[in-house]
Amino acid sequence: MKKKSVISLILVLAVGLFSGCGSSSDSKSTSSEGGKSKSVTVKIGAAAVPHAEILNHVKPALAKEGINLDVVVLDDEDQLNPALQEKQIDANYFQHLPYLESVAKEKGYDFAVAGKVHVEPIGFYSNKIKSKDELKSGSKIAIPNNPSNEYRALKLLETQGLIKLKSGIANYSATPSDIAENPKNLQFAEVDAAQLPRVLPDVDGSIINTNLVLEAKLDPNKALFREDSKSPYANLIVVRKGDENKKEIKAIVKALNSEDVKNFIKKKYGVAVVPAF
Repeated sequence: MKKKSVISLILVLAVGLFSGCGSSSDSKSTSSEGGKSKSVTVKIGAAAVPHAEILNHVKPALAKEGINLDVVVLDDEDQLNPALQEKQIDANYFQHLPYLESVAKEKGYDFAVAGKVHVEPIGFYSNKIKSKDELKSGSKIAIPNNPSNEYRALKLLETQGLIKLKSGIANYSATPSDIAENPKNLQFAEVDAAQLPRVLPDVDGSIINTNLVLEAKLDPNKALFREDSKSPYANLIVVRKGDENKKEIKAIVKALNSEDVKNFIKKKYGVAVVPAF
């Protein structure tokens, strides 16, 4: 082969090589800009049960929409709102509106509700009696000691005709000192919510949040009585104000409010968890 021909061949190959590299790069960039291969990660802090389990159930469906759901479970649920405030997570899923309003007022959080998913009907459990009619004068009842759930527990007892609260109570806040009528002279132990299943053997009854019942592997069907589906304590997807309008947040709420999730909740949790949509 002549020297001129060799040089020409080298030039042709070089041009082809650089041309090929440029073509590949442009194609990849176009695909990404077109949104077909682009994905977004959304980090959601959640209680372990049932919240994280429900979120993990919708992960595959959201992945098909380009949303990578990163579910974060913290040992201390009280840290989920600070984590959201400090932008360590994009949303959280563990609380109901009365609780959110109480802590937001205290801590100055500027949060918004993106959607509601389920209600965990708080219930009355006992190892000693089989019916509320068996409660005797002076029976000791354990209730959660955080403001919103304490009111919730007392309100449940009121709906069962066991006590009557003072009129005019606002902000979902009440303690045993707000009881106006207590015909059975029930005694109350205000206990950290997470400890309620553990103190059950030491009291005549305990009003326990359902997620704690499930975590303690108690049978939710054994509640002597519980809230009904009209409870205002639906568990929420909470975000920083303004983020509720983000496309990926709306997609997550839509997935959580689907018939698929409704059927999953009913099948997996029975009476312990009730869809709120």
